Amino acid sequence: MYSGEFERIGKRLFAEHLVGGNFGNMSMRSGNGFFIKRTGTCLDIATEPVFVPMTGDAPKEASSEYRVHRAVYTLTNHTAIVHAHPPYAIAASLVMHEIVPEDSEGEMFCPLIPVVTGAPGTQEVADNVARVLSASKMVIARGHGTFAAGATLDEAYIYTSLVEHSCRIIALKKHFL
Repeated sequence: MYSGEFERIGKRLFAEHLVGGNFGNMSMRSGNGFFIKRTGTCLDIATEPVFVPMTGDAPKEASSEYRVHRAVYTLTNHTAIVHAHPPYAIAASLVMHEIVPEDSEGEMFCPLIPVVTGAPGTQEVADNVARVLSASKMVIARGHGTFAAGATLDEAYIYTSLVEHSCRIIALKKHFL
């Protein structure tokens, strides 16, 4: 059902080096649940996503980050989420508690990018990400990656790309100082 859309966005994420291997995931809200990438699959290959209900057990084939997606959909009106592992954003999250973009696009669209804690796949990271995404479109889980949300996968992808771009600019600026 959503495999073509997931594959299209997945290819963009790979092309920008925002994910590698079978890292990352994405989901789209649907009715009383959401469709999410299958665990262990690459984002750039068409694979039928798994339906996860908003309550109860998740299928074992669902991405290990299903808790984050469920928490975000429960707490917000977002209908699409992209979780990626962009290297500059992850590196910045290891040394900063929040990212303040210095490039014009970053300043305009995400003047502050919060960094939250919580181990991958845990309820702690799910609650922390959902809390931030209730008032924002993007967040970085410390040492783990970005979560971006919006009305469409395209919108969530754009925010993912924007976070990484802003973190690259900060890193490059420090290199030239």
